[in-house]
Order: sequence, then structure tokens, then C-alpha cells
Amino acid sequence: MRGELWNKAVAFHGHECGGLAIGVRVSMEAIKRLNIQFSEDEELVCVTENDACGVDGVQALLGCTMGKGNLIYHGTGKMAFNFYNRTTGESFRIIAKPKELVDSKGMPYIDYVLTCPLEEVFEVMETRYELPEPARGLNTVICEICGEGAPETKMRIQNGKHVCLECFDDYNRGW
Repeated sequence: MRGELWNKAVAFHGHECGGLAIGVRVSMEAIKRLNIQFSEDEELVCVTENDACGVDGVQALLGCTMGKGNLIYHGTGKMAFNFYNRTTGESFRIIAKPKELVDSKGMPYIDYVLTCPLEEVFEVMETRYELPEPARGLNTVICEICGEGAPETKMRIQNGKHVCLECFDDYNRGW
């Protein structure tokens, strides 16, 4: 597994680490299960539940990116990835077992993650989220306080003015 795909992921990420190995391994599983190589547009979608090193493996190997709209961050903090093939409707969720619970049998952790039987390091199950809608263009609204533009879905109305999230003075009574 420390071949061309590993080298591509390391070049993108900047260094070798266990988290990147997890991202490479889940990407390989997505290629196998969903029969898709690299997402040129939004054919493949990943909802990642973490913002750690493994996400770089998914970006480098599968072409899922936030800018393209097929990498969506849902911050549970879990080392879990939900993959969807828009063309076939197939999907799965894969979560890494905590490193402390994995017996790498004396092998370096990276090598073990990349080569061991999948079920020794990961659990595979149904996705937890509906397939996100495709990315869409949104109108830009200018904040009437700072003068900067933001998508209409990220604007609020306060005292009759359109304001961005940074300028919005949230009203919260502790609920």
C-alpha cells in the first residue's frame, strides 16, 4: 500500500502519519465499494466527521473538496467518513477504531493500517446522514455594517439591516 497512492497523499499532506494512513485506507475502501476512482465533479461525496489528517487523504485520492462541494464537514470529532456515490445511490460509513484499541501486532501503525484486514481497524456501517444536495450557486448579499459580501444563507436581519454572521449580535437567553 505504500505505493503511488500513498506517495500522492503524503505529497498533498506534507508528511507521513497515522491519520493520513486512515484517510488513505478509507479512500481505498470507497474506491472498492463504490466503484469510483476520482471525483471530477460531485459524483462522489464525503461527509467527514473530523477535520484531522485523514481528510487530506480523501481530498488527495478521491477529489472530494470543500470548494467543489463534495466534501462536507460535520464535526462530531469522530474519525468517521460517510461516502456516497450519486450515480448509483450506494453509500457507507466507515469509522476507525481508537488507536489505543488496535493491536498492530508489533508492526508500525501506519503499515498496519494500510495492510491489515479492514475489520481490525475499522467498522463499516450504514451512513448516518442523508445524501447532501448538490452544490448550488447562491446570491451574495452585502453586510450593511462591514460592507463585505456573503451568501444569502449566511446573512441575518438585525434591526432591519442585512448583516453577516460576524457582525450579527446574537440574542441568546441561555436556552
